[in-house]
Amino acid sequence: MAIPEMRTSPWIKVRNSKIHGKGVFAAKRIPKGTRVIEYLGDRISHAEADARYEDHDPNDNHTFLFIVDKKTVIDAGVKGNAARFINHSCDGNCESVIEQSRVFIETTRVLEAGQELGYDYEIGREKDDPPNVDEIFACRCGSPKCRGTMLWPAKRPAPKKSATKKKATRRGKTATSGKTAASGKTANAGKTAPAGKSARTAKTAPRRRGR
Repeated sequence: MAIPEMRTSPWIKVRNSKIHGKGVFAAKRIPKGTRVIEYLGDRISHAEADARYEDHDPNDNHTFLFIVDKKTVIDAGVKGNAARFINHSCDGNCESVIEQSRVFIETTRVLEAGQELGYDYEIGREKDDPPNVDEIFACRCGSPKCRGTMLWPAKRPAPKKSATKKKATRRGKTATSGKTAASGKTANAGKTAPAGKSARTAKTAPRRRGR
């Protein structure tokens, strides 16, 4: 069954935020587990997203691009709604959920009227990140659990050292295949679904950087 579009929501209102620019706030008490709003915008391919923002300032972290899957990106800068103003928080009270190739924002705990909504963007690090990438994507959510960056993992991985080749000391020993994927993990997801949640509802949609 098709899910009705959630372009607007009686649960929220948009106003200026102390975290960054505009933010989204609870208009009234919102129960835990409430589907608040859908993240809407122009649905385009990754290639089109790259081309659209090819001249984007690399020192500007402002982007409304959201990955749905390997084929689709939502650009809320075009035909977007209030969901695009929900700020990042390292200790968010919401999460992004993908269902039927659409992105929804749901609360993970009770919000009182006036509280700002936020969720962890978990923007993925890339091999060609500039040295100041953590400054570009610095987090100012103010949470006691703030990790200081919107990027994930929180710390930049150390460059891998090239493996030193060793001569075989024994014959007949076959090469091991290395470690197998841990049970419950996919090769690319890296995270298991939280207990009590199906893979569908637990899948988060990572925020994509502007190009």
